[in-house]
Amino acid sequence: MQRVRSTELSQSTSLFSAAQRLMPGGVNSPVRAMKAVGGVPRFIARANGPFVTDVDGQKYIDLVGSWGAAIVGHAHPQVLQAINQAAADGISFGACCAAEQALAEMIVSAIPSLEMLRFVNSGTEATMSAIRLARAATKRDSIIKFIGGYHGHVDSLLVAAGSGAVACATPDSAGVPKTIAQTTLLAPYNDLETLTQILEAHTNQVAAIIVEPIAGNMGFVSPANGFLAGLRSLCDQHNCLLIFDEVMTGFRVAWGGIKIYAVFSRI
Repeated sequence: MQRVRSTELSQSTSLFSAAQRLMPGGVNSPVRAMKAVGGVPRFIARANGPFVTDVDGQKYIDLVGSWGAAIVGHAHPQVLQAINQAAADGISFGACCAAEQALAEMIVSAIPSLEMLRFVNSGTEATMSAIRLARAATKRDSIIKFIGGYHGHVDSLLVAAGSGAVACATPDSAGVPKTIAQTTLLAPYNDLETLTQILEAHTNQVAAIIVEPIAGNMGFVSPANGFLAGLRSLCDQHNCLLIFDEVMTGFRVAWGGIKIYAVFSRI
């Protein structure tokens, strides 16, 4: 993003001021408040191809891509045509339709290990459901996540590191009961040795390990060679499930997701 003087952001500043009277922090996602970097959030007016333009007329190269939704760029003619054709038949039905079956078939065919799927509204809802299923299937309560990994604003995942590598987590957000946070165990990313110690210290307690196969919330961190395969092996040894949270990676790393990408990178 190019450097812009605050005096050139009068419209964004005005909109942000009004937004703060209506929404907590003036935003609908904390990262948009720009507290970590300072300045005024840019209010986008339009986008085309790889560029977005804010309400003050400032033009930026877009490296976000609507967090993946605009993977081919903004306002792509074929995408607009498909949207218009679909919208002409109705925006949303609140009922079953053939289009969701066609999409499901496409995704299942792309991911060799995928047998069935369910569409949800957000990444948080996806991880929450996956963890609930893991607990139901294993009849265990604890899960393991990696320090710095983000899996949505689920109570049991909004945690920070405890006093030791094998300690239970403590809440990282107000409103999360300690008893819920303590069902989450923390491990360092790319550290199979420590993970092994955690699993051995909590025998028959861990329902699942959840991981961003390519970490994105702690900065971009690739898995070390053998790390993901090691997770699979440890889960098999301890009869717990392995959840790949690919809300961020998904089809952006390869058609078919990280499991296809891993074949070529030995991760």
